Amino acid sequence: MSTALWTDSRFYGPELLQISDAVAREKGLEKEKILEAMEGALQKAARSKYGHEHDIRVTIDRKTGEVSILKCVTVKDTVENEITEISVDEAKKMDPGAGIDQVFSMKLPPLNFGRVAAQVGRQTIVQRIREAEREKQFEEFKDKTGEIISGVVKRAEFSSVTLDIGRTEAIIKRDQLIPKENFRVGDRVRAYIADVSREAKGPQVFLSRTHPKFIEKLFMQEVPEIYDGVIEIKAIARDPGSRAKMAVYTADTNIDPIGACVGVRGSRVQAIIQELQGEKIDIILWSDDPVTFAVNALAPAEISKVVVDEENRKFEVLAPDNQLSLAIGRRGQNVRLASQLIGWNVTVVSETEAIEKSNQEYHARSKMFMDMLDCDEVIAHLLVTEGFANVEELADTSKEELASIKGFDETVAEELISRAKNYIANKEKETLAELNDMEVDPQLLEFKMLSSKALLTLAQHNIKKLDDLADLSSGELMEILPNLDESFANDIIMKSREHWFS
Repeated sequence: MSTALWTDSRFYGPELLQISDAVAREKGLEKEKILEAMEGALQKAARSKYGHEHDIRVTIDRKTGEVSILKCVTVKDTVENEITEISVDEAKKMDPGAGIDQVFSMKLPPLNFGRVAAQVGRQTIVQRIREAEREKQFEEFKDKTGEIISGVVKRAEFSSVTLDIGRTEAIIKRDQLIPKENFRVGDRVRAYIADVSREAKGPQVFLSRTHPKFIEKLFMQEVPEIYDGVIEIKAIARDPGSRAKMAVYTADTNIDPIGACVGVRGSRVQAIIQELQGEKIDIILWSDDPVTFAVNALAPAEISKVVVDEENRKFEVLAPDNQLSLAIGRRGQNVRLASQLIGWNVTVVSETEAIEKSNQEYHARSKMFMDMLDCDEVIAHLLVTEGFANVEELADTSKEELASIKGFDETVAEELISRAKNYIANKEKETLAELNDMEVDPQLLEFKMLSSKALLTLAQHNIKKLDDLADLSSGELMEILPNLDESFANDIIMKSREHWFS
């Protein structure tokens, strides 16, 4: 942009508008942004000419291109600063309606700004235009976050690859590249726009080829049914460059979602596998039933049984011995991806291992009942077979319910329940005696929300007063007493603090 624009007043007018039009077209910016940049540059140059202490404002008429240079002063009854203030009498000579505290604009004549001021103006407008370009680029790419973009490799370094994506550059960091993937300058690369940040040197576009959404977007491009929303991708789990699992679903019973994603002779999925450097993709059917979904997610392994722990969101999966290695996968890959896909913790055990574990638990529980109730092995085995896990459950059972078990009668049932209650009472006495020996404060002993067994565990962690308990966070309490859930732990802590406020 020529400095003549600033030094020669004949360029003020239609020529100024023509220049703004040309720059706006060249840079792809709004004309208004260019004119605002020109006003800022002219204002900066004018202040350099007249002095920065003056309130100089410059406007460009949007229709004629005429430049108005105004000096703004405040009308005062008594002038204390002649640079920024003007007396009422002086103001009324120019405008009879001028009043006190009114901001009065005095038009200054057009000036040849001089070479230095012209250079300042030129640098300012160039800077403003660059800022406008950067802002436009940021807004443009910010709205494209989550899309796939294609670019040409401009620089390939060890830590990252820089792509030319048209109006700006984009970066793929090394950890966002598929392992063993190497690109050369000039290669065309497709990637997922993971993030766009505003930086001083311009917008920074960060790409990824390892993001799970990258696979989803690739399938949207290859499978029309996914693009149209007929088939829905419910979840994706990836081990980039090695293997991925994708769960799909459709409400249309006439469509096979897995077949549609695979394509004729695997044409659709093969195109994506080639893009991902040979990464294998397991496409499975999604189900709203967690057990069915878990069985599908562990494919191609066959599963014989699934044990569900809904409270902790855990699955224990039993696989036939000859399917165990397939279910777990190389280095645990199959079960790990299945866990990520489902969002639950999945553990795989063989049927043989499960039987051994079950037998060990059975014998351990039987021995526990034999020791605690002083009963024979047959009675202990019957109790375990009926699902009793501890003496507390037995003590809470009615005589009639226990007598209904084959091999028991009312006399045996009554005796077992009595022994269970006696054992619990004796353990309670022993625990209370131990608490007294540890000098636990009576105020804590009377705290009804925790059992004596739990209080003993707290005392072993040096929590012996109610204030000690009240000082804990719910997280700390759950570390000491792992069986507590977060909600109950919060209630305990709040209850223990009540005496502070009363």
